[in-house]
Amino acid sequence: MADVKVGVTAPAGFMAAGAAADIKGNGSGKKDIALLASRVPCTAAGVYTTNLVKAAPVLVTQRRTGAGRLQAVVVNSGNANACTGAQGLRDAEEMARLAAEALCLSPELVGVASTGVIGVPLPMDRVAAGIAAAAAALSPDGGEDAALAIMTTDTYPKQTAVQVEIGGKVATIGAMAKGSGMIHPNMATMLCFVTTDAEVSPGALQAALRQAADRSFNMITVDGDTSTNDMVVALANGLAGTPKVAPGTPEYQVFADALEQVLIHLAREIARDGEGATKLIEVRVKGARSLEDARKAARAVCGSSLVKAAVFGADANWGRVLAALGYSGAQFDPARVDLWLGGLQMMAAGAPVPFDEEVAAALLQQPEVVFTAHLHAGDAEATAWGCDLTYDYVRINGSYRT
Repeated sequence: MADVKVGVTAPAGFMAAGAAADIKGNGSGKKDIALLASRVPCTAAGVYTTNLVKAAPVLVTQRRTGAGRLQAVVVNSGNANACTGAQGLRDAEEMARLAAEALCLSPELVGVASTGVIGVPLPMDRVAAGIAAAAAALSPDGGEDAALAIMTTDTYPKQTAVQVEIGGKVATIGAMAKGSGMIHPNMATMLCFVTTDAEVSPGALQAALRQAADRSFNMITVDGDTSTNDMVVALANGLAGTPKVAPGTPEYQVFADALEQVLIHLAREIARDGEGATKLIEVRVKGARSLEDARKAARAVCGSSLVKAAVFGADANWGRVLAALGYSGAQFDPARVDLWLGGLQMMAAGAPVPFDEEVAAALLQQPEVVFTAHLHAGDAEATAWGCDLTYDYVRINGSYRT
């Protein structure tokens, strides 16, 4: 697989746009309406937040991807349309209707997503104007504008794409994502939109998306909060002419591996761009009794506020890593654990190993900090990603609404 043009318009037949609608009413000029559309109807799949409190667009889009078909998605930033009651549902449906009308589609073929402040009704007059502007600007080169339009506290747009050979034909998978705060496992803790010109059956697309999300977005954490608006939606239009990817076929694993590569790249970028973050933290757990234990252990270390703070301060306080492993719920014998910071061993068979504090501090000052724990309890392993906890995280979230 080789890197190609990035973003949701990298695959054949997809167009996108971003427009400024001033949804927050602050006159910033920021793009805050994104529109993504395919020339032809697509197989669709989705994975959504497990939060009991689900935003109106999540409820609408969850129902529509359940039918397995979409052709477009409309997204706004700056307002989550969450906890907005019956009016919120009507507004989400109206967003889909407006986009459908502009694209000459059935509203049932349009997904809806929102991100931003919870508990504030959408300014539908501005939303409508933004959708019209985005529809007029749709272009095969509009992927970056769409990626900019879905951002909230993100500091940069997150896009990627790969090419993969399926049955002798080259297909492309492209994606964009946003996420910086309220990032924690249990799906998906951000917004992500995936496009592909491979032909994929609904069952295969849903299975591959869920598996890839489990290994990527469900293995990142920034702050322990799971949002009301999280979703990953995938669209496959088949225009590359590949054999149909279906469960149990050789093509399925090839497609699933490429999709996982795309989502892991975006997951790392989301963790790296956590609110106020200065460093990406990667935690590798090896030798766990089960995959679930490995995931629990890795996520606990990444999610530990004390570990995150120590990384921010470049303090090699490795006991915090062991403490997080211990409360993670994973089963292991502490007397057998080995621990490394980068290539520097800090613990062997449950006992401390003398190490150079200056070397450790230098490793902790790198933009990527890697901890590896070997539990010697089995053969399972997992990797999780997070970021350091900084003063800026409090500053950003202390004034998010105002």
